[in-house]
Amino acid sequence: MRRLVCSKTVTTNRIKGVMLAWVLVAVFPSVGRSADSLIETTLEDTKLYFTAPLRWDEQDWLYFGGALVAIGAAHSFDERVRDHFATGSKAILNGGRDTNSLRDAAPTAALIAGTGLYAAFIDDRDGYREAWSLIEAGAFSGITAEALGYAAGRERPDATTSANRWGKGGDSFPSLHTTVAFAVGTVFAESGNDEYRWIRRIIGYGVASATGYVRVSENVHWLSDSVAGAALGMATARFVLNRQAVQEGAAALQFQPVKNGWLVSYSMRTH
Repeated sequence: MRRLVCSKTVTTNRIKGVMLAWVLVAVFPSVGRSADSLIETTLEDTKLYFTAPLRWDEQDWLYFGGALVAIGAAHSFDERVRDHFATGSKAILNGGRDTNSLRDAAPTAALIAGTGLYAAFIDDRDGYREAWSLIEAGAFSGITAEALGYAAGRERPDATTSANRWGKGGDSFPSLHTTVAFAVGTVFAESGNDEYRWIRRIIGYGVASATGYVRVSENVHWLSDSVAGAALGMATARFVLNRQAVQEGAAALQFQPVKNGWLVSYSMRTH
């Protein structure tokens, strides 16, 4: 009974966090548009995001397939990675309690807050838009991760030693923290001008990668949870950046398969 109550509490807190993010999207101030335009744009973005698979092209399906392969490969190492990190107090099965959830979310939240506060300090229209994009990426990816987590029902590695406990009421797959961190971090890394691009990428991808690593090393997520979260987060960031490009006529982030990896590049949208 204690374990069930704990699981419900963790899930409730996660849902509250995602709902709070969505409220922030709805009420975030001053992004260079009127309130009516802001609501209209948000609703349009929401519709396009959640129906995006209906419009995927060959490149999108290739990315999706590559993500599935990466997740599958990571899953084959799940238990070995858990054994590596689950030592001492981390090896104790505590029913999936996540005591460091807020701490691990803090760096991603700081990226959003810092961008918004700096934009307000210098009263920069582009800064407001960037802060909006960060929040939107976090909200979209977080809601998607929550829905997938509920559907998968996978137990966390601090609740079981088996990586194949699916449909058991857990919320491990994908990692919510990693998903949102990669969505926000990628948008942060690829937004703005190119003058400080290398700094932005170090910060954005650094926060995202560190978050994914910490969630695994603390034994609150399987390796494949974080890999899935990274893929979902980057895909969401790509959507948000492309929508931003359509609305503002800026460059859009593109992922292209190349030999031995992926090419991250920009392309111009003319429609």
